[in-house]
Amino acid sequence: MKLIFEISKEGYLTSSIAPSPLRKTNTIDLPANLLRKDLPLPQVSEVEVLRHFIELSTRNYGVDSGFYPLGSCTMKYNPRLNEDMARLPGFAQVHPYQPVIEGAVELMGELAHDLAEITGMDAVTLQPAAGAHGELTGLLLINAYHRERGEKRNKIIVPDSAHGTNPASATMAGFATIVIQSTPEGEVDLRQLDAALGPDVAGLMLTNPNTLGLFDRNILAITKKVHAAGGLCYYDGANLNPMMGVCRPGDMGFDVVHLNLHKSFSTPHGGGGPGAGPVGVKKILEPFLPVPVVVGSKGKYKLESNRPKSIGRIRTFYGNFGVLVRAYTYIKALGPAGLRKVGEVAALNANYLRVRLQDEYDLPIKRTCCHEFVLTDAKMPNHVTTLDIAKRLLDFKMHAPTIYFPQIVHGVLMVEPTETESVERLDQFVDTLLGIKKEAAENPELVTSAPHTTPVSRLDDVRAARKPILKYTPAPES
Repeated sequence: MKLIFEISKEGYLTSSIAPSPLRKTNTIDLPANLLRKDLPLPQVSEVEVLRHFIELSTRNYGVDSGFYPLGSCTMKYNPRLNEDMARLPGFAQVHPYQPVIEGAVELMGELAHDLAEITGMDAVTLQPAAGAHGELTGLLLINAYHRERGEKRNKIIVPDSAHGTNPASATMAGFATIVIQSTPEGEVDLRQLDAALGPDVAGLMLTNPNTLGLFDRNILAITKKVHAAGGLCYYDGANLNPMMGVCRPGDMGFDVVHLNLHKSFSTPHGGGGPGAGPVGVKKILEPFLPVPVVVGSKGKYKLESNRPKSIGRIRTFYGNFGVLVRAYTYIKALGPAGLRKVGEVAALNANYLRVRLQDEYDLPIKRTCCHEFVLTDAKMPNHVTTLDIAKRLLDFKMHAPTIYFPQIVHGVLMVEPTETESVERLDQFVDTLLGIKKEAAENPELVTSAPHTTPVSRLDDVRAARKPILKYTPAPES
């Protein structure tokens, strides 16, 4: 595909607008030092500009294009009803400086109430702009709690099966990280936990189900041990999708939880934002929530800023409101029974894939999973790797699963189908993976040189990341 500069031709104008009779002059008064004599923009007709960008858009892959089984990221379908509600004039055109925004505050109040009920928490802040921002917020709350009690606790325990942002968030919040290893069954090693706990430990960050897709069967014992040592328990809610309506972090003994609305509650995902990472807390942490706090009940809500113990504002205004509207719509449309079905079907779909693939692909931990599971390339013939499998999947118009994460398993593919995929689509994915293994045995070069049908063939990923080409440079004239 030619770049827009390459289809430019002298004399092709994108528009031709006659001078306005309503103005005495058609020049704009700008300082002379800001004006350029020459502006080398491409000259392309309007229809060619349109076709160029439409073609570019078709080359992008998303959940609306096809199957997107990205483990630990829950790439579920975003219902168009949510989009319609976010575009209602009363929501889309509201401004935070308006003196009267009762409707928006009521929506936020009800959403916070619903999220507290879903997670088993007592209060929720909607301010955090993303999941990692929610992690940071939760850890700042834990820090404030211990500081008020006069305790100098400066360490956070993080299992090796946690999301990668957990230790980074702990560091940003001023904590040192203690990493504990998983057992062969993929759960927290209780003996290592006991050894790590002490008077300097502020808390534990735990992803449950973890990045192997496994629910830790010792969860109640884990939170009890942390509390007995004076620490608090933080629940990374990125993997909440199979838990919704089934079980709640608050009932497992957690004191604080962050949620990814773009994962569990079907709001748009990726592209740098906007996102939303609400944080729920138990009563002991409620005084420290960032201000302003939405307070009230039964349709009577207000914003409250007089919170002397608050950690302060962590986001401009009140959060990414449009994302909150989408999550609110999703929750209200499904109701409690619908949310429970989401959790159950997410787990059903993952286990269906796991069982269908476990004989031909290596399944390192043979247990019933929750929303996702991990395979490895250990059974692949002719030295075909996980990366090769991922690249070959692109030729079949499917996005690859997460690869090489978590790092506690070698050569891993982390698969999460979500609840929004049909059994026919799941069967197609299975057949494709089985076909790729057959290709690896009979024609391995076909797999190791993939992809073959994408606009760009296999790239040098390391070079692309370290030496990106960020501007157009014309080819030298021959």
